Amino acid sequence: MLIDSHCHLEYKGLVEDQQGVLARARAAGVGGFLSISTRQSEWDQVINTAEREADVWASVGIHPHEADGHADLGEAALLAATDHPRVIAIGETGLDYYYDHSDRETQKALFRRHISVARETGLPLIIHTRDAEQDTAAILAEEMGKGAYPALIHCFTASADFAAKVLELGLTISLSGIVTFKNAKDLQAIAAHLPEDRILVETDAPFLAPVPHRGRVCEPAFTADTARFVAGLRGVSPEALAETTTRNFARLFSKAAL
Repeated sequence: MLIDSHCHLEYKGLVEDQQGVLARARAAGVGGFLSISTRQSEWDQVINTAEREADVWASVGIHPHEADGHADLGEAALLAATDHPRVIAIGETGLDYYYDHSDRETQKALFRRHISVARETGLPLIIHTRDAEQDTAAILAEEMGKGAYPALIHCFTASADFAAKVLELGLTISLSGIVTFKNAKDLQAIAAHLPEDRILVETDAPFLAPVPHRGRVCEPAFTADTARFVAGLRGVSPEALAETTTRNFARLFSKAAL
């Protein structure tokens, strides 16, 4: 069984045929889905789907693009949302300096609030970082010094140096369909040598469809294509890679109770 550790089931491209999307994924061997929120207004919808579908779980968090619109969101709101039994993660959160849709200082402040909640609840923090390696690594290390918290870098596309830093902090790395792209040679080299107990797979659906589905709306079913490609990079069977990543997901997201 595979688990799509990061998808947006409520986003346009998936939500219109959500039952069909889930059915196609299950038929492809995907037996679990972590549905990610990016703004507070999505939380109820994401949780409602997780309540309805036994193999879907939910996250609560604010994407860095949305930070300006949630500058006043306190830890209390996040903490209250994590009480729900289907909420197993905090995020996605982090820093995005590529688009700069939100003020960088506001992004940082909100990122730290998410980390505090992850530390208090023990729920894993799902981190988005783009063109912000130095600040992301510095905040993660500084906050880890205040007390440990579980976390992962989702849709990893950063440098080998950044990978080494976050692995040293105890984080997990999740690979999306980007790893299958022809121009992703550096990422492929990193993926081939990630520690076995620190690797997950995801789609980030409806975005970033892997080869051979480039140009299409990405679906959680395509987790199987990414996993098959990563297995080849690592010289293991797709079945072994599925077993490893599902075991890692269960350990990291222990509230899911697989």
